[in-house]
Amino acid sequence: MKLSQEVVLRPRPMRQAPTGVGTAFGTFGELLQGVLPEEDGDFLVTLPVARWTRATFRQDPGSMDVAVRPSHKRKALQLARMITDEALQSPGGLLTVNSVIPEGKGLASSSADLVATARAVGQALNIAMPASRIERLLARIEPTDGVLYPAIVAFHHRTVRLRAVLGSLPAMAVVGIDEGGAVDTVDFNRIPKPFTAADRHEYVRLLDRLADAIRSRDLAEVGTVATRSALMNQALRHKWSLEPMREICREVGGLGVAVGHSGTTLGVLLDTGDPAYTHRVTAAAQACSELAGNVAVYRTLSFRNALCTGSGLPAPA
Repeated sequence: MKLSQEVVLRPRPMRQAPTGVGTAFGTFGELLQGVLPEEDGDFLVTLPVARWTRATFRQDPGSMDVAVRPSHKRKALQLARMITDEALQSPGGLLTVNSVIPEGKGLASSSADLVATARAVGQALNIAMPASRIERLLARIEPTDGVLYPAIVAFHHRTVRLRAVLGSLPAMAVVGIDEGGAVDTVDFNRIPKPFTAADRHEYVRLLDRLADAIRSRDLAEVGTVATRSALMNQALRHKWSLEPMREICREVGGLGVAVGHSGTTLGVLLDTGDPAYTHRVTAAAQACSELAGNVAVYRTLSFRNALCTGSGLPAPA
């Protein structure tokens, strides 16, 4: 006698659509920004801070188009479509961009969105995204900050290319204010620069001083160079609160003042390793609040493995 055997058919689990995730940090303006006496000499030196953009790209096998959330992240959408178009027969998908970096303030929000997007879409499509490829893509969209490198870097933002990896610094705090409004990066970079030949040669000296200061971890010299850069930028984008912020810096014993050269932010730099740091940051925050009615404290990023060539040439990939 044969026993019947019941066969139970279970549905196969549905395959999850490939998903990629990418992140990028923002900056508090720049330690230095200006024009060098050479062709395409516009440059900046980044000041990375612990504010982030996270992008997620989920492929949709049933679609050949890319959508973005929130819908105003149009540059990120443009980049995602560029990458999927280059990947032949790649399906579309949904790009979601989440960021805590304020927009239009000179804090590299747009650059962080784009770098995070490139990494997310590249991961979902299994496409390598080295810095050189990201630079090539971003150069087709807008002037870009150097936030794709985990270090303080000198970067040619208008031509989107690395000049030099300068290294890393001990952690600092930036007690920042916002003068209000917003600045469009593309429009700002169309403005003719009012810098003279003497100014351009001063930027050479300031870049050399800053590179030496980062190499020797001299925060006081870093603050001095940042303040000088902020003063020189007044001819291009005047900030009414720069002098009051310099006075606050002197009163609390800060290192210097950093600004968003193409934005609306200014901040007092403080050494978090200073035994008097707690007193200084409290006093600076109080004074900044009285000056502008708003204040935020940022922490700079220190990169354990940052490379420094010391030669003015890019570090090896």
